[in-house]
Amino acid sequence: MLTKRVKTAVIKDIARHPQDTGSADVQVAILSRQIDELTTHLKKNKKDFHSRRGLLQMVADRRTHLRYLEKNDKRRYSAVVKKLGLKK
Repeated sequence: MLTKRVKTAVIKDIARHPQDTGSADVQVAILSRQIDELTTHLKKNKKDFHSRRGLLQMVADRRTHLRYLEKNDKRRYSAVVKKLGLKK
């Protein structure tokens, strides 16, 4: 789970304008950070299957947001992928 400080920092890095907290860009960035943290947790706790299910849901949600961005605004999509270091 992300702390408020970490989540605010992630939003500040990706936000398109100061009040932007819910755009697809920001949601992808937050999900990516949560996925990273949960991945490190699951490396230590291999039998935590409930968290593994949550991780799979987050990955699917991020994929959906990325597909939306790619379909509607390719420039924003490529900028987000490049900034977050995701590869397709």
